Amino acid sequence: MKQTLVTENAPAAIGPYSQGIKSGNLVFTSGQLPVNMKTGALEADPAAAAAASMENCRAVLAAAGATMDDVVKATVFITNMADFPKINAAYAAFFRNDPPARSCVQVAALPKSAVLEIELVAVV
Repeated sequence: MKQTLVTENAPAAIGPYSQGIKSGNLVFTSGQLPVNMKTGALEADPAAAAAASMENCRAVLAAAGATMDDVVKATVFITNMADFPKINAAYAAFFRNDPPARSCVQVAALPKSAVLEIELVAVV
């Protein structure tokens, strides 16, 4: 069984995809751009961008009844590996105990010229 996740607390999809999917006990967020949902602006500062993307992921997880404690895997796409320390510090604040497995990959470009995009997988 597949449930499409929809929340007004994260950016709407900008293409033919869902904000997230829940299938059985698995929750998958689509990649979340660093849109500050309070201002609607795309965060350009790497630390602020990481925090915004993580907040957006948190909102999608909440739509499935999941929390950050349920996350088992994260994938972080960044456009500049030199930003890794700032991104890593902001990201770490969301996982105080038992952080999930993670991959971090530098990419040539992201939608809307974002500096990063983050996706999560959780088990509920």
